[in-house]
Amino acid sequence: MPKHTRCCPPKPKIEHRPLLDGEQARVLADVFKVMSNDTRLRIIHALIRSKEQCVSELANILGMSPQAVSNQLQRLSGRRILGVRREGDNLYYRVLDPCIDQLLELGFCLKEESFDQQGDAHQNHPTRHRDFHPASPTVIT
Repeated sequence: MPKHTRCCPPKPKIEHRPLLDGEQARVLADVFKVMSNDTRLRIIHALIRSKEQCVSELANILGMSPQAVSNQLQRLSGRRILGVRREGDNLYYRVLDPCIDQLLELGFCLKEESFDQQGDAHQNHPTRHRDFHPASPTVIT
């Protein structure tokens, strides 16, 4: 499988795109909903690391039942995030869309840069403190 260096053809930068309309926002929210499941994220990460796995191998790697893994694989393949091929009695899954690799990588970046630096983000959240005063927004140029 060829390694893609870019997930999509060149597009305008996000700040130059028109504001999302309601339907576009709903579709984008659906993408994030599919990706917002911890089991699905673990499956995707395992597949990115190994390139391709069958259900029983994924179940073993994740410490889950094959049926539980299969249910999540069906959701991901139904959204064309994963591809599947049959070899004998086994179905082998792989990540289809190279944007998924980059999306997961960005998720790791957000987690490591934002949440890990704060320790437990929930307990240390500034709004939990009585004398919280929000600072002016950071401007990135």
